[in-house]
Amino acid sequence: MAVQAIPEEDAAGSDEKIVEHANRGGHACWTCPPGEMQSQAGSEKGESAQSARSGSQAAAEIPASAGQPLGEAVKEGWQRLAAVGSLLAVVFAWAYWPTLCDLVKTWNTVADYSHGFFVAPLAVYFLWARRDRFPARAGGRAWPGLLLLLLAVVMRFAGAWYFMTTLEGWSILLWVAGTVWVLCGSRVLWWSLPSVVFLGFMIPLPFRLELGLSLPLQAIATWISCWLLQTLGQPALAEGHTIVLGEHTLEVAQACSGLRIFMGIVALAFAYVVIVRRPWWEKAVLLASIVPIALIANATRVVITALLYQYVSGEAGEKFTHDAAGWVMILFAAGLFALVLWYVGKLIREVEVVEVDSVVRRARV
Repeated sequence: MAVQAIPEEDAAGSDEKIVEHANRGGHACWTCPPGEMQSQAGSEKGESAQSARSGSQAAAEIPASAGQPLGEAVKEGWQRLAAVGSLLAVVFAWAYWPTLCDLVKTWNTVADYSHGFFVAPLAVYFLWARRDRFPARAGGRAWPGLLLLLLAVVMRFAGAWYFMTTLEGWSILLWVAGTVWVLCGSRVLWWSLPSVVFLGFMIPLPFRLELGLSLPLQAIATWISCWLLQTLGQPALAEGHTIVLGEHTLEVAQACSGLRIFMGIVALAFAYVVIVRRPWWEKAVLLASIVPIALIANATRVVITALLYQYVSGEAGEKFTHDAAGWVMILFAAGLFALVLWYVGKLIREVEVVEVDSVVRRARV
């Protein structure tokens, strides 16, 4: 039996040793020291324990609702949303039915607010026109919107208690905003805010504010109309809110003050600013031109009525004033808005800034 061994000095510097195997014909094999074998076994046990712990943590991180199908979860969310929305709609109908009836009565009887029937459909159209700007992540329900709903209810009953129909009408805007906030979140509320604000055009102005606007508008309309008639060579004289034109006397009454045209033009400008994508300074110029355009449109209406009285008949003048003047002047105001935008576009043009080096390089090529 042959035994092979390494010297002690070599064994001292080595981490391995030769183990004798008598029954293998003198062949020697290399084995790891016992300490290293224990360390390897311990590391393997540690890795297995760590993998087991990570697996248990991963299992613990799985939500409890993971076993619920996604379709059922979405369906349940829509059912809750529909339930909350239905509840808010029922409460709105119960609380605001008298207010809505008063608004419809005003739209039917007061010519200055006959446009109220078109406000809500136009507000819905604004949402459709701005659908490409709908937030990608709408977010969940926002319960702070309940504060707006509570404030709307307080305004509604305060207006009913003190007989302030305008306050009741304005509370509708807060109710709509609060409903959108509760059901869809703040991002959707911000996206729909122009449509919510546009609903304010269907609410009549307070009587004192309406009276305070009508009197100055009457005086301005009388003065501008008389000046235009004199410019056209007509014998027109202004006496208070009355225009004396030859044998005819025209009174610029409160109904002819231009308040209806003014509200229509403001709504028209608001719609343009919401829908059309233009630079902010162009929109600012458009908003600044609202008052001059409204005054010019109303004065034009009075001048056309006076000329019809002078050259056609009083019946033709009355018919134009009460039937076609409102719509014709709105179209005329739209044309003036287009003229303002055309002028601004010609006045300020965007130019491309080009570097001289790039131009020279392109010319050489």
